[in-house]
Amino acid sequence: MLDHLVLGDTGLSLSVNGADTRFDYFWLRDNARDPVSFDSRSHQRELFTAALDPAIRPISAKLKSDASALVLDWPDLDVQAEYDAAFLAEFAVPGDGMHLPAPQLWERATLDHDAVRVPFDALTGDDGVTPLMERLVSYGFAVVTGTPRNLDAVEELSNDIGYVRQTIFGGLFEFEANEDMADSAYTPKELRPHTDGTYSHDAPGVQLLLCVDYNAQGGESIMVDGARIAAALKAEAPTIYDDLTRIGVTGIYKGDGVVLRANRPVLRCHADGRLAQVTFNNYDRDTMRLPDRDMRALYAGICRFDQMANDPAMQWRYTLQPGDMLVFDNWRVLHGRGAFSGMRKMAGSYINREDFESRIRSCGLA
Repeated sequence: MLDHLVLGDTGLSLSVNGADTRFDYFWLRDNARDPVSFDSRSHQRELFTAALDPAIRPISAKLKSDASALVLDWPDLDVQAEYDAAFLAEFAVPGDGMHLPAPQLWERATLDHDAVRVPFDALTGDDGVTPLMERLVSYGFAVVTGTPRNLDAVEELSNDIGYVRQTIFGGLFEFEANEDMADSAYTPKELRPHTDGTYSHDAPGVQLLLCVDYNAQGGESIMVDGARIAAALKAEAPTIYDDLTRIGVTGIYKGDGVVLRANRPVLRCHADGRLAQVTFNNYDRDTMRLPDRDMRALYAGICRFDQMANDPAMQWRYTLQPGDMLVFDNWRVLHGRGAFSGMRKMAGSYINREDFESRIRSCGLA
């Protein structure tokens, strides 16, 4: 509901659902939803913003009699522009529009192991992948149980979230221990917690890993909440936290005929300071030479971060059984694997971040 409309020199103020706010006139004109200014079918702006008078202001302004919309007459429009209360409420507080639900930070002692499990069959009903997306939003990962043990199941679930991303490893992939591959993931050795794609400017947003066969000893999957580590560092070691948000780290993949490099901080933040992405992979960290002060600060930061990621108190551990599929947010959760001996066959895929976020929104979770 809208109330208390007051026109000022450069903007108007009003009450939106009981909260006072202010909108700049130029912003209101730029975001008018009339058919001349905006194509509601394509959700594209038709207005030539650069042609507007910077000092534009409405000729008149009023609230609809039922307080459901703001109605403005603009000097360059032949129709009235209506701004629904819901639209104004959505933008009543300035922000970048990238807000997603706040994560539920966890460590081993606070994580309910049953809460992260969801049957594969539960993702094919009327709600689709919503039960899975709820767990990914809250915890950053989930175990899908009872999954058919083939690439078709990986592809099906990937396409229900977004679509299979093509990488240097292909799209859908299967792997066992293979010393001929130039990647530590293909060995039976322990893999300490890390994120994938630190050598990619656009790291995969989600990874799916299905256990196809398991006749081995060891090989526990490891999950660590990178957002929980970031929150702890911000509270307990603010200097280290600040250093990890400002100093870029170069990741590298060199092998199989390619040399890939990308650079970003371990903790990348939005403009308002909210954590946007965790990027950490000590295996794939390239050789870097920074000024001594920054180099020492970076070493202190990555050592503290890695020590926390390898603290058993921070780790969820579970040995995947055939038909268990691990699905996780690669921009938040670090993953690893214990050493093993024997046969362990996995299948998987990656999904782009923007498609993951799109499915969160389409499921009504943001």
